[in-house]
Amino acid sequence: MELQLELPGDYPYVRHVDDHAITVVDRELRRLDASFILTPERVIEHWPVTDVRQMQAPDTDALLAAEPEVILLGTGHAQAFPPAAVMGAILRQGVGIEPMDNAAAARTHTVLAGEGRKVVAAFIL
Repeated sequence: MELQLELPGDYPYVRHVDDHAITVVDRELRRLDASFILTPERVIEHWPVTDVRQMQAPDTDALLAAEPEVILLGTGHAQAFPPAAVMGAILRQGVGIEPMDNAAAARTHTVLAGEGRKVVAAFIL
């Protein structure tokens, strides 16, 4: 049997997640240790959110600017939810939001982006 390495499509994707950093492949391998946003086109570093429970509606502006169908919110090593006002602000725009731990957000992003879906993943570190 011949095995072939198949990499995800032509979009940035997560290669490794740990409690302190996430490794992203975006034409080069980058280890990011601060919160960031991953769109189908690029990595947006230095997203200022450090605690999901302290998020405010303006923190979602960069996420919504990518015009996603769904936002995957990686909330660290465990799933947590942003304040209801933040969830409501996103849902009122007709965009879905799924809070999950960072590893789950990375896996889900790879699947949805591979299907050509307009997905944005935000990772809180």
